[in-house]
Amino acid sequence: MKKKWYDYLWIGELLYWTLGLCNILFAWLGMLFFTIPLLVALIGGSKAYCHRYCGRGQLLGLLGKKLSRNAPPPKFLRSRWFRYGFLAFFMVMFGLMLRGTWMVFTGAPLRQTVTLLWVFKLPWQWAEVDMVAPWIAQFAFGFYGVMMTSTVLGLATMALFRPRSWCVYCPMGTMTQGICMLKQKKEDGGCGGESQKHCGAAENSGQ
Repeated sequence: MKKKWYDYLWIGELLYWTLGLCNILFAWLGMLFFTIPLLVALIGGSKAYCHRYCGRGQLLGLLGKKLSRNAPPPKFLRSRWFRYGFLAFFMVMFGLMLRGTWMVFTGAPLRQTVTLLWVFKLPWQWAEVDMVAPWIAQFAFGFYGVMMTSTVLGLATMALFRPRSWCVYCPMGTMTQGICMLKQKKEDGGCGGESQKHCGAAENSGQ
C-alpha cells in the first residue's frame, strides 16, 4: 500500500527534539502538538489527529516493531479514573510550569534547567537565550521538560507493553476524546460527520 504524506509525520517529531537540543527556544514549536489536536476535535469533531497525524504515535509504532514486548497494557491504564486522573495531574504540572514562567516575567531569575519526570533537574546552561525576554526562554525550558517527560513515559510503555500504549492514557488523547464525545451528544449523530470510530474510547488505542 502506497504511503501518504502524513505517514511521515514521525520525522517532525524527531526534528522537534533535534531543534530543541540545538536551541531550547524551538521548544515553542511544541505548542503545535497541543493546539492542532484540540482544533481538529473542536472543529472537525473527531480524533483524526490521534489516529492519523500524530507524529509521536507514529514514531512509537515504528520503534515498537523492534523494541516492544507487544504485551497488552494493564487494565488500569485503560480505566476512566486513571486516564482522567493522569490528565488532571498533567494539567496541574503544566500550570506550575506556567506559574514559573509568570514569576520570571515579573522579575524572578531565569532557571536554565529542563525538568524531567517532574523531579529531575537537567542543567541546560549551553542554551543561547539572550536574544529573547527571560520569560520566553523560561517557558521554552519548562515546555521542553513537559514534552520530554511525556516522551519518556511513551517510550517506557512502548517497551513494556504494545508500541502505542502511550495513546491509551495520553492527556491530549483524553482531552480530544472528551471534546469529541460532547460534540457527538450535542449534534445527536455522527461525530462531526466523521465515522463514530473517531470518537471511540481511548482503550481502543495502544496497538
